[in-house]
Amino acid sequence: MSQRDEMNYETIPVGSLGIIPLEGCKTLGQKVDEYLVKWRTERDSEHKTTIAFSGYQRDSYILGAKVPRFGSGEAKGIISESVRGDDLYLLVDVANYSLTYSLCGYTNHMSPDDHYQDLKRIIAAVGGKARRITVIMPFLYESRQHKRSSRESLDCALALQELVNMGVDNIITFDAHDPRVQNAIPLSGFETVQPAYQFIKGLLNNVPDLKIDSEHMMMISPDEGGMSRAVYLANVLGIDMGMFYKRRDYTTIINGRNPIVAHEFLGSSVEGKDMLIIDDMISSGESMLEVAEELKRRKAGRIFVLSTFGLFTNGLEKFDEAYEKGLIDRVLTTNLVYQTPELLSRPYYINCDLSKYIALIIDNLNHDGSISSLLNPNKRIQTLLEKYKKGELSK
Repeated sequence: MSQRDEMNYETIPVGSLGIIPLEGCKTLGQKVDEYLVKWRTERDSEHKTTIAFSGYQRDSYILGAKVPRFGSGEAKGIISESVRGDDLYLLVDVANYSLTYSLCGYTNHMSPDDHYQDLKRIIAAVGGKARRITVIMPFLYESRQHKRSSRESLDCALALQELVNMGVDNIITFDAHDPRVQNAIPLSGFETVQPAYQFIKGLLNNVPDLKIDSEHMMMISPDEGGMSRAVYLANVLGIDMGMFYKRRDYTTIINGRNPIVAHEFLGSSVEGKDMLIIDDMISSGESMLEVAEELKRRKAGRIFVLSTFGLFTNGLEKFDEAYEKGLIDRVLTTNLVYQTPELLSRPYYINCDLSKYIALIIDNLNHDGSISSLLNPNKRIQTLLEKYKKGELSK
């Protein structure tokens, strides 16, 4: 039985479903929409014709919206159809730097600030007419600026409070850098979703000879901050875990952060074992590759890098070199943020598609159903592992 079959879709929807993917999230939004259209066309419900299910089955749930800009770079949000009484889901990718706009004749690339501002413009255009607004922001805006260590701004907390004050009911993000930012909005809905199942599925579908036990495999956290996700996956897979501790020079600041002096390893022997290094994001990727190098120095076997957000802010050259040297074997990231065509074409890259998962969450929330079972994928991962061991896994 699939995850979808276990859900109850007989309850009355909160409102007519509407999805607004902002420009930077169009591709993901279209994939999510395709799943929802397919499922709702197939779904056999005796209530489909009743007034409570009005607009339940449509050719598309994507609503017309745009954010045109003036020559000065200023902009406005426009929604081209009625959203009164709708259950709205706004999708935004604040990390999509590929989009540009004209600023006094110059070409400007959109920054996270631009995407966040456009999100607010669309919420403002809704004008309080929707029944409920849920923002799905996979890469949480300013999530790396989540705590204060000197006289500095708390940008993530400010943004969450601002969205709630504008009428947003729920915020759904993926693998938040620090989930404790939800303390900024304690009375509002905030979910941080882990793509653990999609990582395991991507790995098992593309690597045919894995031995998943503590003698042949190990889960690695590249720093102490990401330990919880490594502990979770290690327990689900029944393997050991190790951790690297970043020793930083706190007397110096380079490019806004304290430089790493050394990576200290805590854990049992890695010799001959396959390594799964998991983290929330690959920014420049330097610390990931340094960890891979340290593991190879300790005679580790194959190295698989798993990261929710592949930002690759310094390009792919270092990863290409590491792959050619045999330092890394595969890199897995999701399609929750913008992926360059170059990344998708790399022989070592495995793309983990989250569109079906997001569609499941939206479908369930629209029926006011619980998503607890979706947030804990343990059962699905165990089913996947059983199929893999029996050789029954198909892509």
